[in-house]
Amino acid sequence: MKIRLNGKTLIFFMLAVAACAALAWSFGEPEVDFNSQVKPILNNKCTVCHGGVKREGGFSLLFRKEALSPTECGKAAIIPGNPDDSEFIKRLTHADAEERMPYKKDPLSKEEVQLLRRWVRQGAKWGQHWAYVPLQAPKPPRPARRFWGLLPAKPNPWVKNELDYYISDKLQKEQLSPSPEANKAVLLRRLALDLTGLPAPASLAQRFLKDSSAQAYEQLVDSLLASPHFGERWTSMWLDLARYADTKGYERDDSRQIWRYRDWLIQAFNEDKPYDQFLTEQIAGDLLPAASTANYLATAFHRNTMTNDEGGADNEEFRVAAVLDRVNTTWEALMGTSFGCVQCHNHPYDPFVQEDYYRFMAFFNNDRDEDTHAEYPLLREYLGKDSLTFLRLKNWFSKHIPEREKEITAFLNTLQPSINSLTADRFVNSELADTKWLVLRKNGSARLAGLVLTGKDQLIFPYGTSLAGGTLSFRLDSLKGPLLAAFKVPLNSPQKYANLNLPAITGKHDVYLCYENPGLKSFTDNGISFDWFYFVKKWETLQLPGIQQAKADFWALLDAKEMRQTPIMIENPKDLFRPTFVFERGNWLVKGQEVKPGVPAAFEPLPKEAPSNRLGLARWLSSKKNPLVARTYVNRIWEQLFGQGLAETLEDLGTQGIPPTHTELLDFLAWQLMNDYQWSTKSLLKTIVMSATYRQESRFSALLLEKDPYNKCYARGPRVRLSAEQVRDQALAVSGLLSYKLFGPSVFPYQPEGIWSSPWNGATWQQNKDEGQYRRSLYTYWKRSSPYPAMTTFDGSNREVCVSRRIRTNTPLQALVTLNDSTYMVAAVAMARQMAKEKGLSRQIEKGYYMAMRQSLSAEKRQALVLLYHRALEKLEKQTPPKADEAAASILSQQKPPLAALAVVASAILNLDELLNKS
Repeated sequence: MKIRLNGKTLIFFMLAVAACAALAWSFGEPEVDFNSQVKPILNNKCTVCHGGVKREGGFSLLFRKEALSPTECGKAAIIPGNPDDSEFIKRLTHADAEERMPYKKDPLSKEEVQLLRRWVRQGAKWGQHWAYVPLQAPKPPRPARRFWGLLPAKPNPWVKNELDYYISDKLQKEQLSPSPEANKAVLLRRLALDLTGLPAPASLAQRFLKDSSAQAYEQLVDSLLASPHFGERWTSMWLDLARYADTKGYERDDSRQIWRYRDWLIQAFNEDKPYDQFLTEQIAGDLLPAASTANYLATAFHRNTMTNDEGGADNEEFRVAAVLDRVNTTWEALMGTSFGCVQCHNHPYDPFVQEDYYRFMAFFNNDRDEDTHAEYPLLREYLGKDSLTFLRLKNWFSKHIPEREKEITAFLNTLQPSINSLTADRFVNSELADTKWLVLRKNGSARLAGLVLTGKDQLIFPYGTSLAGGTLSFRLDSLKGPLLAAFKVPLNSPQKYANLNLPAITGKHDVYLCYENPGLKSFTDNGISFDWFYFVKKWETLQLPGIQQAKADFWALLDAKEMRQTPIMIENPKDLFRPTFVFERGNWLVKGQEVKPGVPAAFEPLPKEAPSNRLGLARWLSSKKNPLVARTYVNRIWEQLFGQGLAETLEDLGTQGIPPTHTELLDFLAWQLMNDYQWSTKSLLKTIVMSATYRQESRFSALLLEKDPYNKCYARGPRVRLSAEQVRDQALAVSGLLSYKLFGPSVFPYQPEGIWSSPWNGATWQQNKDEGQYRRSLYTYWKRSSPYPAMTTFDGSNREVCVSRRIRTNTPLQALVTLNDSTYMVAAVAMARQMAKEKGLSRQIEKGYYMAMRQSLSAEKRQALVLLYHRALEKLEKQTPPKADEAAASILSQQKPPLAALAVVASAILNLDELLNKS
C-alpha cells in the first residue's frame, strides 16, 4: 500500500519530527552542574582576569548578576539560552589569537568549550558552592527494600552505625571491599592515641585485652573519653589554630604569660563544653552577662596575636596587624575559609567583596588592646591574701554601693577602661620612650586627645621618677587652658600611684600634661614616666560604714604583687569607640569609606536581636544557619583521626579547595553535631570511632594500592605518623618517665645550649630539674622565633599565625632526634631498667615490646633484637671508661654495659616504624 503526502502534510510531518527530535534531545541532554563542572573551568582559566581582582573589559564572573551585566562595550557577554550570540562563547573559539580567550594562554579544549556552550544554552544557571549551602536533615544511603519494596533491605553485616552506610555506598561504587577489623591490641593503641594522645594505662589495657564481651570496645571508648588527658590531647590540636605561644613574636620575642588560656582549653575539652559555647566564650566571653574569670580567660584566644616591642615601631600599625590577624584566624580556624586576600581586593574565586572584610573587621576593631608593652588589657587573678582582700571589697560594694560594684571590680580585675600613655601626641620635650611609655623631660608637655570627661572627677595613674620633687599639671584643651589638677611629685618616688581630684566637666576634651622640675639640668634627661591614666567618678568621699577599710583594700589591690596576669579581650566603652574604614588596596594608612559591623552577603545575616559586636558575631558563628562552622569542625576532627580531612584542604573549603571525598557524610556528621549531639565533641568522636570504618585494619592489598593509594575511599584503617607532641609523649609514657600532672605554667625540658638567641633581653633556656622536664609536650615553653627543636623537626609550627594543618615529612633529621636526643636516650635507659626486672634476655625484650605495643613480639623481631643486644654489649664492654666530660655528655656511657646494651634495644623499640606511626 502506498501513502501519498501532499505539500502541507509533508511540511507538518517534518516539523513534527523535528519537534520530537528536539524534545528528545532536550530530555537527553544532562543538565550542567555549575559547581562541579563550570566553576572549576572559570576559576582555572577565566577569573584571573575576570573575577574579584581584575575585571578586564568590565566583565566579572564572580557573581551571576555581574556576569550577565553589560560590559564596557555596553553589551552583556553572556546571554542565557543563546550561546551563539554570547561574546563569552565567541571569544573562546575566536580565530584571532589576540581576540581569543584566555588571553595569551592555551585555548580551552573542545570538551570544555562544548560544556560551557551547553551551560549557557541551559540558561547559564549559577550555583551555590557546596560549603556555603545551609545544612539540611540528612538521609543516609541505606540499602533499598527488596521485591518492589515489599520486603526489608538485606542488612549489611559490616555496618555498625549510620556513618558506615556512606562509606559502604562509596566502596560499592568503586568496586572495593572494606578491610577486616583490626585486632584488639591495634584498636587499643589507635583509640588511646586518638582520644588521649597517650598509650592506654596498663590497667585499662589489660582489662580491655582480657574482656571478650561485645561491650568491651565501647567501654574502652567511654573510659578514654572520660580520661583527664582527653582535654590535653585536643588542646594540643587547638593550640596551632589559636597560634598559642609563650612569647610575643617579632624581633624581641619577649616572654608572655598566657598559659592560663591553655588551662581553660584543657578544662573545656574535658568537660565537653558544647562547641557553640566553646566558640562563643573565646570570641566574646567578656561580653557575656555576668562574665566569669573563665569567660575572660577564654578570650585570650584572640590575644595570642603578636605584639611588637621593638623600639621605633608604630603601635597603631601593629594594633591593626593584630586585628587583621583576628579576622583571618576566625575565618580559617572556625570556618575553613581563605579570607585574608579580601583585605586588598574582592575574592578572586569566592563570593566575598572587599567591603565584607572590613565590615567583619569592625567586630574586632573596638578591642582595648593597643600593642602595649605590658599587653593591656590583662586579667588580674589575685592570689593568697590578696584574693581574700578582693572578695572583701567586692562584698562591701555589693552591700553599700551596688551600682558601682561591677565598674570598680572590673577595673581592679583588668585596669580598664584606662587610657594608655602611648596614645599621647603633640610632644614638647617629651616622647614615647622606646615607643612604649610617655616620658616628660624639662618643661615637657604632651596631649591626651578626645577624652570624654562627663561625670569623671577623679584621676588615677601610675608614675615613675628617680628625681626629687617636680610639679605635674593637667590643663584643659591647651597648654594655657584651665588647670584641672596639679600634682607635687613626692621626693625619691619610685613607681607609685597618684590620686587627683578633678573639677566637674562635661563633654569631650583634650587634656595636656605639663611637667616642671628645677632639678633637671639637661633638656635630654627624663623627668617622669607614665603607663596609663584612669578617669573615673569618685566614691571614696561617701560617708558609709567601712569606707576606710574599703579605700585601703582598693589601693592595696591596685598595687598587688601576688597575682597572675593574662592578656584578654575587652571591648571599648562608647566614649572610646573606634570607627572602621575600608583600607584602599589593603593599606591601613589609606582609609576609604566607613563601614559598620556585618557579615558577607553570601551568608545569613546576624541573628535577630544580636548586638553588632563580638557577642553578636559569636551568635552568628554558632547559629545553625551558618553552613561553615560545623562542617569545618567535623572535617578537622576527621583529619585528626584518619590523617586527612573528608575535604583535604582544612584551611580552604572554598571553590579553590579540594572537594570532599564524601560530601554527604560530611554534611551528615555536621548536622548530627549541631542537632542530635547538641555540639558535643565527645559524642561526635564516639560516633566516628565506634564505626566499622574506623575499626578496619590498615593493611592494604595490591588492588587497594592501585585503585586507592591515598585511602580516599576508606577501604582500610588509618595509618599516619604521630604528631610531634605524640612522638615525644609516647616515649616518655612507655618508659615510665611521663609526668601526668595537669595544668600550670610552661616548662623547660632538655634542650641543647645555644638554641636560643634573644636580642635585647638575654633570655636563656633554664632547664627544669624536677618533673617539669618529663611533662607532656603541650606544656613545653613555645618561643616563636625558636620553637622547641624536636617539635619543629617533626613538623611543628612556629605559631606566628593560625595553622590549620601541619605538613607531614619524613626526613633523616627525625631519626636523628629519636635516636640521639637526650629525652629519648633517657627514656630508653628508664625503659631498660623496667625490662631488666625480668629474668632472661628474651623475656626482657618481650616485656619492652609489650610495654610499647601492648601485644606479643614475633619470633623474627625477637631474634633481631637479641642480636642487637649482643652486638651492643660486645662493643660496650670493649670501650675504655669515658672521661668525666664525655660521661656527662653520654647517657649510655654512664650505665653498666649490660644495662646500656638493653637501653640500645629499648631505643630500637622506641624507633620502630610501627611505634612512630598509628596503624
